[in-house]
Amino acid sequence: MLAIQLAHLRQPLNGTVHVVEPRPVLGPGLAYLDRRPEHLLNVRAPNISAFPDQPNHFVDWLHATGRPVCENNFCPRQTYGRYLQDLTASILAGPAANGLRVEWHQQAAVGVEASSQQKATVRLADGTEIQSDMVVLALGNYPPPLVARNGLSHPGFHNNPWAEGALRNIELDDEVLLIGSGLTAVDVVLGLRADGHRGLITAVSRNKWWPVSHQWYDAPYPSFYEAKLRGLHTVGEVVAAVRQQVRQAAEQDIPWRAVFDSMRPHLGVIWAAWPLVEQARFIRHLASLWSVLRHRSPPQNDAALHELMATGQLQMRSGRVRGIEPAGDMLRVEIERQGTSTYLTPQHVINCTGPLLDYTRIPDPLVVQLRSAGHLQPDPLRLGILTDEHGALLNAVGEASPLFFTLGPSRRPAYFESTAVPELRQQAVALAQELGCRWAASQ
Repeated sequence: MLAIQLAHLRQPLNGTVHVVEPRPVLGPGLAYLDRRPEHLLNVRAPNISAFPDQPNHFVDWLHATGRPVCENNFCPRQTYGRYLQDLTASILAGPAANGLRVEWHQQAAVGVEASSQQKATVRLADGTEIQSDMVVLALGNYPPPLVARNGLSHPGFHNNPWAEGALRNIELDDEVLLIGSGLTAVDVVLGLRADGHRGLITAVSRNKWWPVSHQWYDAPYPSFYEAKLRGLHTVGEVVAAVRQQVRQAAEQDIPWRAVFDSMRPHLGVIWAAWPLVEQARFIRHLASLWSVLRHRSPPQNDAALHELMATGQLQMRSGRVRGIEPAGDMLRVEIERQGTSTYLTPQHVINCTGPLLDYTRIPDPLVVQLRSAGHLQPDPLRLGILTDEHGALLNAVGEASPLFFTLGPSRRPAYFESTAVPELRQQAVALAQELGCRWAASQ
C-alpha cells in the first residue's frame, strides 16, 4: 500500500522504490494470499478500498473484474489479495505518472547498515546491496510465540497455523484443540468445517469468548469524541463515558456496535492520551474484551460457529494451556483454571493466540541487526516499535531516524489499533506524503 501511495503522489519524483519481498506474489502478503474461500474479510467491502479518498475503489474493482457479489458485503480474503495484486502490478509495469519507478526484489532482506546520516545499505539474501535514502520496515505480523517447546517436534503440534503446509495432516475424525478463540481460531474452525472434519474441536480460552458478529444498522452513530472523550487520561474515565453512550443509544434502539464504530477514527488519539501506566492497565484488564467487541466476525461465520456448537462438535473450555507433552500419537495438554489442572489428549493442538508483537524476541536477522545497532527500540509494553509521529524509528535517546521508518502492526505502541485496512491505508497515505516531501527536499 505504501508503494502504491508513493506512485500516486502528485509531485514529480525522480527515483526508485525497491520492494523487497520473497513471496511468490507481490501485493497480498500473508493475510490475503490465503487460498481458502471460506476465510472472509471482517470488514465490509465498501470500507476496505486501498484509497481513503476513493471509498468505492474496491467495490468498483469487483464490478469491473466480474467478481461475484460478496454475501453480506464480506468478501473472501483471497479476493482482496487479488485486488492488491492488481494494484501492485500496475505500478510495477512502468514509471508512474510522477516519474517514480518500482522494482521488486523477490528475496529477503537479511541486513541493513546506516552508512551515513544520509544513506543506508540494505543487504539481500543473495548478497545484493541496495543503497537507499530511506528504508521502510513494512514487516507485517510475525508467527505466534512458542507455547510449548517440548511439543514442537510432534506432528500434531501446530504453532503457526499459517505456515506453509500447516494443518494438512489432520484427519477428518481427529480430535483438535485450539489455543485461543479469536479470529484466527474462527478461521481454523471454518477451514476444518469446509474440509468435512467430523472430530471434536475444543477451544481453550480464559474468558470463553468468541468474536461477536457484525450487525447491520441504518445510520452512523454521531461522534461523541469531542464532547465526551477528549481530555480523558484514564481507562476508567473512557470506559464510563462509553458505557453512558451505549445506554443512551440503547434507549433509542441503536445497537452498541454503532457506538463503538463511531469511535474508530479517534482510537489512536484516545490511546495516546493515556499515560503508560493506563495503557498497561487497559492491556491487562480490557484488551481481550476489546478485541472480542471491536474485531468482529461476519454474520455467516458466527452462524457456522453456533451450528457446530449446537451439534456438540465445537466446544469451549475456560482456562490457560500450561503445558503440552507428546503422548504417542496424541498430545497431553494441561489446562489450568483457578489453580486446578485438567488434562486433554487430542491428536492435534493449534496455536491460535495471534502474532508475536514483542520486538525484543523477534529473531528476524534484519530486526536483530537494527535492534543491536540501536536503530530500533521495542516499546516498554512489548507491542511493537517506538516511532515519532511520522513513523520514523526512535533511537535509545528518543531521536527520530532520518533513514528508518515503519508502518503497520509495528506501530501498535502509537495507535494500539494498527492492523486493519482502514487504519493501515491511512498510515500509508501519511507516510507516503512525508517521504515524498523529504525526497523532494533532498533533490
